[in-house]
Parts: sequence; C-alpha cells; structure tokens
Amino acid sequence: MSTVHGVIKTPLGEVTLIAHDESLAAVHFAGGRHRREEFGERAEMPLFTEVERQFAEYFERRRTEFELPLAPRGEPFQLRVWELLKEIPYGETRTYGELARRLGDVNYSQAVGAANGQNPLSVIVPCHRVIGADGSLTGYAGGLDRKRYLLALEEPSAVEAGRLF
Repeated sequence: MSTVHGVIKTPLGEVTLIAHDESLAAVHFAGGRHRREEFGERAEMPLFTEVERQFAEYFERRRTEFELPLAPRGEPFQLRVWELLKEIPYGETRTYGELARRLGDVNYSQAVGAANGQNPLSVIVPCHRVIGADGSLTGYAGGLDRKRYLLALEEPSAVEAGRLF
C-alpha cells in the first residue's frame, strides 16, 4: 500500500492530507502532534484536488457532507465511533453520553471521548460536533478555536443565541 501526503490551505490554516492508495486516510491541521515526514512522500493526486474542492465548498456553506473515499485506520471500537460521528447532521451536536448510549452503554462515554480524540479525518468525520453534556466545548485535536469556528460556521444562530460554549 502506497502512502503519500499533500497540503491544502483552508480558512483554518494549512491541512495535511494523507492517502493510502486512492483513499483518504487522514486530515491533520498544521501545528498538530504529527510531523509531515511521518506521512510518506509528498505527491499531487486527483484525490487531493477533490478534497480541496469539497473543503472550499464546506467553508463557503455550500456543502454539508463530504463524498470522498475514506480509509481511516483504527481499532474496531474507534471505527464504530467514527461511523456514528458521520451520522451527526450538519449544524447539530451530540454529547459523548448520547453517542455512548447509541453504542449500547452510557458507561462508554470516556471511551467515546478517547476515540473521538483519535479521529484521523478531522472535519470530514465531524468530531467537532461532539460537545460536553452541559453544552461546553471539550477537547479537539485541531484546538478549541478551530472547533468553535467549525460549529459557528455550521450553526451561527446557536452561537448567537448562546446555546453553545
């Protein structure tokens, strides 16, 4: 399996895209815990061009879901959580407890939080839509400022009404 990376610019800064063969495996914001040399050689590929196009549409509020071939790597529990994240509608949020209940046990809340924090496909698999039970923002690998920006982008009225953060 061939691993390559590319870099795109977004309103939230540079994003490194990682592909395994023809599928997107990861999206990392600049300044995160990852170093580009971990991502294989840099390459240009149609997949990266498509990701950049879809990100532009998302940030212009013209796209609410991404349509990309994805290949995240993770443990079975993580993969289940990441699938649940993709079900959270644009402009809505869920709590860790709500996701844990969907998985069949409210006691999974911390495990859901850990899996959420390991989501390799930031924005595309919308882990930013998960908040604390009291409506507070909790950790986000891209930083809380980016999480706040993404939530405000998707539902500006919630921010204005004080329903979030």
